[in-house]
Amino acid sequence: MADALGLLALLIGLEIVLGVDNVLVIAIFVGRLPENQRQKARIVGLSVAMLARIVMLAVVLALASLTRPIVANFSVRDLILLAGGLFLLYKAVHEIHHTVEFREDEGGLDHQASGAFASIITQIVLLDIVFSVDSVITAVGLTQQLWIIVSAVVLSFVGILFFARPIGEFILRHPALKILALSFLITIGVTIFMEGLHKHVPKAYIYLPMGFALMVEMLQMRYEHNRRRKRA
Repeated sequence: MADALGLLALLIGLEIVLGVDNVLVIAIFVGRLPENQRQKARIVGLSVAMLARIVMLAVVLALASLTRPIVANFSVRDLILLAGGLFLLYKAVHEIHHTVEFREDEGGLDHQASGAFASIITQIVLLDIVFSVDSVITAVGLTQQLWIIVSAVVLSFVGILFFARPIGEFILRHPALKILALSFLITIGVTIFMEGLHKHVPKAYIYLPMGFALMVEMLQMRYEHNRRRKRA
């Protein structure tokens, strides 16, 4: 039992660390919705994404061929990563353009469009599936006990949901942080695409520069805050 609990804690930690990508995606995507719909979009999107991840887990357990080549030396996993990486690159660049050019209300996701909410949810779920491919395969490689993996997925999603709103609203209040987060998503998209091409990119090469850039931006924000307070 102690081994099972230790493995559960390990998987929860893995899911939460990888959930950083989800928090950024949710923060950016729900920012295109009216404020009174954002929390609902977070809850619905993460709930559906959690169910999709559990379904994917069952598929991985049932189909060991998920990592076997099917087309030109590419497996199902590779094709998902290639498509997901390209989609994430497109969305991040698109959002940067709209943010920098002040075209928030001119894009395809009009705040008043009836399909905007459903479109946001769909994109959150699709990108979560892309993000979860490697974590699900890793989890299955660590244990075949379904209850441990499902428990880790559910508990990690509760943690992500807890942090998604404060982090998301903080990012949306600071345009520089929003652009920085979108730049991170570009880096993550390139990494996912490279993984699909069988080119492994160590996660430390991604998260350490991201953390450093975030720290520099936070210091800049602190400086501006203190300067305004001193002038006042």
